[in-house]
Order: sequence, then C-alpha cells, then structure tokens
Amino acid sequence: MSDTPFGFGLPPEEPDDGDEGKKKDQQGGGGQGPANPFGFGTPGAGGFGGPGADNPFAAMFGSMNPTDLGAAFQQLGQMLSYEGGPVNWDMAKQIARQTVSQGTPDGTKDASVGPAERNAVQEAVRLADLWLDDATALPSGAGTAVAWSRAEWVEATLPAWRELVDPVAERVGTAMGDVLPEEMQAMAGPLIGMMRSMGGAMFGTQIGQAVGVLAGEVVGSTDVGLPLGPAGKAALLPVNIEAFGKDLGVAQEEVRLYLALREAAHQRLFAHVPWLRSHLFGAVDGYARGIKVDTAKLEDVVGQFDPQNPEQLQEALQQGMFQPEDTPEQKAALARLETALALVEGWVDAVVHAAAKPRLSSADALRETLRRRRASGGPAEQTFATLIGLELRPRRLRDASRLWASLTDARGVDGRDGLWAHPDMLPTATDLDDPDGFVHREQLDFSELDKMLGEAAGKPDLQKKDEKGRDGEGQAGTGADGGSDDAE
Repeated sequence: MSDTPFGFGLPPEEPDDGDEGKKKDQQGGGGQGPANPFGFGTPGAGGFGGPGADNPFAAMFGSMNPTDLGAAFQQLGQMLSYEGGPVNWDMAKQIARQTVSQGTPDGTKDASVGPAERNAVQEAVRLADLWLDDATALPSGAGTAVAWSRAEWVEATLPAWRELVDPVAERVGTAMGDVLPEEMQAMAGPLIGMMRSMGGAMFGTQIGQAVGVLAGEVVGSTDVGLPLGPAGKAALLPVNIEAFGKDLGVAQEEVRLYLALREAAHQRLFAHVPWLRSHLFGAVDGYARGIKVDTAKLEDVVGQFDPQNPEQLQEALQQGMFQPEDTPEQKAALARLETALALVEGWVDAVVHAAAKPRLSSADALRETLRRRRASGGPAEQTFATLIGLELRPRRLRDASRLWASLTDARGVDGRDGLWAHPDMLPTATDLDDPDGFVHREQLDFSELDKMLGEAAGKPDLQKKDEKGRDGEGQAGTGADGGSDDAE
C-alpha cells in the first residue's frame, strides 16, 4: 500500500491570472492537464510510491501554503462525505469550469461575451428566423436569442446532462453493493458507502471533464441533437464560432448566420413538437436501462479496492464497464434512439439547406463541414460513449436528410412537417432504407382515428345521459299516474 493517503495530488486551481496562474498551478502539482482533473498521484510521479512517499503530506500536497492546504482538505472531505445521487454534480460543475478555464488545445481561451457579440448573435437569429419562415411550416420557437461564453454553456446545460447520465450512474452505484456476498455486505457497510461516494466523485470528475471539453467544441445549445438548454432560448457561442470558421475561408458573418439557422431550426422543432423532447430523452433512458454492468470487471475493482488508491475506480470508469444487453428489446431501443436522432438532424439539415442555398454562396461548403463534424464527433463525445455506453451521433443523417428533401418535393412543406404531429407518423429505420417507398406510400389519415377515439371517450357520458333520459321517462310515466310531474 502507498504511504500517500488516498493517493491524491494537489487539486488544480482555476487560474484567474493568465499564464502566471497556470504556472502556479503546475508548480503546485495540479498541472496534470484535463485528463487528470484531480491530480491523482501516479507511480513515479510524486503519488503512491513516487518521490515524497516517505512524507505522506508532502507527497499528497506538495509545497502548498496553508490556504491551499485547507482548500485541499476541504475538497477531499467533500468527496468522501458526499451522500447525494449517483453522480456528484457539484464536483462535475467545478471540474467543467476548471477545464473551460484551461482553454482548448489550440490555445483558445474562454472570454466574456461583449455587447457587440450579443447584438450580432441576436441579429443573426432574427434573420435566420425570417429565412426559415419560407422553408418550414413550423413557426419560430426562439423567444429569445443569447450569446454564451463556454462557462455559461456549462451552467445552462448541466441539468440536461444530469437527466441523461443519472440512470446509468445509478446502475453502477447499485452494482457496487451487489457484487459483494450478502453476508459481507453488512460488515462492509462503511466501505460500500465510501465506495459509492468515491464512485459519485469519479463519475462527477469524468462527466465534468467531458462537459468542459465539449464546451470548447460546441457552437450552440443543440449541437448533439438534444435540447440541452432552456426551452425557447436560441444560444450561440461567439468564441467557438470564431474558432470553427477560422480556416474555412468563409466570411465570419456567413458562418454565424448559417449556425444561427441550425440553432433556430432546432428551436422550432422542439418548441412545436411537444412530445419530441420526452421521446428523445425517453429513448436514451430506455437504452440506458438495458445496459448491464460488467460485474466481472467491477468485482475485480472491488476485490482489489484500496482506499489509498482511488485511481482504480477512475481507471475502471475510463475503460468502461457497460455492455448493452443482446436482447430484442435493447436492439429496438437503440434503433429507436438512432432513428430519432437521425430524423431530427436530417430534418434540420434539409430545412436549413433549403433556407440557406438561395441566399448564401457558402451554403454547400458549410453544410458538408457540419455533416462531417457531426458524424465524426470529438473527444468529449467519445468520453460520453465510454461513460454511458452510448454515442449521441446520428449515424444515418444523410439518409434522413434525403428522405426529408424527397418528402418536400412530393408533399410540400406542410405535408412534410405534418408528419411531426404524431410519433407513429414518422419514418422508421426501415423507411430510411427505402425512402422512395415511404415518400410515395399512401398517406395515413389520423383524423378518422382521432374521431373514433373521441367518440369512444365520450360514450360513457352519452350512456349516462341516455340512462338519465330513460330514468326521466320512467319517472314521467309514474308521475302521470301519481301526478307528481304535473306538480312540477
């Protein structure tokens, strides 16, 4: 065992003084970069068994001043005393903001959004909504347009990430207790509690790291095909838009406007298809429920768990412990989710292209760039794939886009967008294989079905009225004989 308590190094500071802050952070032992947010010790690197192992406090805290030492103890205490849900979201938020403050690998730093950038974003979204009026039957869904910094994106989207990640993390927390024999669980109660606290912290670390990296990549609130921000709020990130368009050879105004079109199109869809958000998040949850934890790997981790070396849990999470169950239900859940993501992104792609093509000379180039970017994903998306066993990418975006475009030609804008009225009207994965067959298939008319359902729902009331009427007629007859109704 290591002499280093828990194997921690100095937690990284969020530098507020530029390069000097980064230098200070590195000198203190926390400059291990985004891949190691808490500065866990590693063999031969000042952690367990490394230089300073003879002096546990020196190995753990380096040459901190008393203020830093107190902060480190406070952070360690918060980690071990955490008793919340399966993910320590306070820690995730902290790590995400620290990751954002370090900047992206290309050296781009986060920055507060100035008035000029806010005005530019608002004007771009306003113009985008005007152009979209000709391309879709769905009205504007953006009540407001905002320009976010990366840190503001983190704050605004964490609630959505919580909804996505908690179901899978809960399975890990439960599995941690289940891998021990029942007779040992009572004896190991404190250890299990500690492990769950550490598991919540490790999940929080990894999720925070991924969200922080993703904040350096996204250009709006709907980049992953899910509504991550508040409803009715179209959001763009000026600093990321500038980095995105830097080497494209396209005017910055055109890049901003094209991305505003995509953001505004997503907002229209999610605002005016009320069942869509719950459908997408429900598909993610349904898929997550079908994921099984690799108990063999978890048993190895638990069996060898050393409280002085929590890196074991972190490494297990990084390597992934999740396997989708090979059942018809799980396959159906995955197909449903992938199809839903493809239909959303394909519709946005087709609508935005229809609105931009006549007006922007760079429309084709920007479309292809966004398609490739969306299909390949980035390191943050891969992190989520490892953590929750799922890649939030529309694998069939091009197929879906072609289908929506064909529907526009065959049925017009109203006929195409009318399919969003009910989830059963949307194309399926099979339809993406044969788009022409779906486009020219006889259109389903749900009006008669709705009428029948309405009549069926109203029959009990009609029956009561009939019974009441018949009762009244009987009473009237009795009243005629007895004269009671004549009195009324």
